[in-house]
Amino acid sequence: MKINKLSTLLLAGGLLLGTGGCKDDLLDKVNPNEPNTEQFWKTESDAVRSVTAMYSGLQYIGTYSQRWHFATVPRSDEGFSQSPYVELAQYTRFIQANTTFEYSYFMWIDFYRTIFRCNQIILRVPEIQMDEALKKRLIAEARFVRALCYFDMSMTFGNVPLNLVVADATTRVPQGTVESVQAQVIADLLAAKPDLPLTYGANDKGRATRGAATGLLGRVYLLQRKWSEASAQLAEVISSGQYSLVPNYVDNFTMANENNSESLFEVQFSDASITGGQDFAGAGEGNERAQFFAPPGIGYTDVEARPWIFNEFTDKTATGGVDPRRDATLFSAVGTPTVYGRPFGTGPNGLNLNPSRYFWRKYQNDRTKATENFFSGINIRLLRYADVLLMQAEALNELNQPAAAAPLVNQVRTRAGVTPIATSLSQAQMRTQIRHERVTELSGEGMRWYDINRYGLLDNQAGIDELKTRDVDFNNFVLGKSKLLPIPQTDIDIDRSIKQNPGY
Repeated sequence: MKINKLSTLLLAGGLLLGTGGCKDDLLDKVNPNEPNTEQFWKTESDAVRSVTAMYSGLQYIGTYSQRWHFATVPRSDEGFSQSPYVELAQYTRFIQANTTFEYSYFMWIDFYRTIFRCNQIILRVPEIQMDEALKKRLIAEARFVRALCYFDMSMTFGNVPLNLVVADATTRVPQGTVESVQAQVIADLLAAKPDLPLTYGANDKGRATRGAATGLLGRVYLLQRKWSEASAQLAEVISSGQYSLVPNYVDNFTMANENNSESLFEVQFSDASITGGQDFAGAGEGNERAQFFAPPGIGYTDVEARPWIFNEFTDKTATGGVDPRRDATLFSAVGTPTVYGRPFGTGPNGLNLNPSRYFWRKYQNDRTKATENFFSGINIRLLRYADVLLMQAEALNELNQPAAAAPLVNQVRTRAGVTPIATSLSQAQMRTQIRHERVTELSGEGMRWYDINRYGLLDNQAGIDELKTRDVDFNNFVLGKSKLLPIPQTDIDIDRSIKQNPGY
């Protein structure tokens, strides 16, 4: 139950006066107009509003507004940090002495805040008398969001407490393993799929669809190297007829053409409000990635791109031009000499940027703004159709069907305008090709962290040595430790049954 400011002041006054200075029931006074759990979970409207509130958890700083991006892009080999905020830069270099460092700590808190809302819906909405079809859909949406949160928790913190109840301060649940947490993710997605629609009307854009659940399930199975299971789910998305690649690659990373035919699921953001804070009327709903990833002179530049990403764009168009995805992905002295309308180098109004540095252009507002602030309205695309095509190509190739994988790869290449690959590649050649395609199509979107996990590069010294050739920060990587973030010590202090991740 929420306690309003008046009640808090009454409590403080009662303590000052002593028990003899007030009636016994004075401290029990609450605002009768303040909603509480006993009053709330009653109507269909309550159920709908609870799900709307659940989605707002995906906009938190600790989830997909900011911290998730730091946990995936610079901690993979595609990005790094030269931030003057030393603790942040060290965090991206696999050096985190403080187990309550705010970037991992608030990520932990905000994912669990969102999971708490999902659990409330899953356990309380079934008791409400309402339209049964709508009830099933709302519960399925909550299962999808809980699965999404726990999947990313498993990929960053690993062995997290697996809470499936409406928790309070006394709740204690078993600590899961990566395997048990992902098993619950799969269970939630399988349960959600039948009750989710293929599509929604214009007023409900951004809600979880059956395609979103199916695509995420394919991603989880692929990560687990369950190729047949992954292929079955991804084939279902492809054959649904609901998705297609948009003609303009850039439309996947701007406010224009959001929730388009390529999007399976994206977190909704808006720059309509510039009021800070969260979870109150009029609060800002913008994401902070654009500000923190923007080039010097525009934003904070806490994350930039490794040069090898720029050099990976070797493919040519039919006319001999460079792969256009390069300059949609990165700011560079070569490809984008004008950045936010200003020269990359010296000259009038120049940004004076070192030509050997590369900065992320994806999710930047350079086409519409002269600078960045904390309130970017660009939706974060967590799952899009190009990724589904490449994941299916990978699954088929690992099932020793490289010829079947080639047309899927070529769909992605054709959209970019680069020449198709041959259908006669061997399995080993196709594996190398698909890994290249995932860099040129998906770099800077957080997917590289999942990829190097799936490739097994974080599990042995040979893999770490390969990563070092592209990213010197992997010299700090400790096998058996650095793959996972530390569990916040504050939670361990509360529940002594929680074991810290190894090495911290």
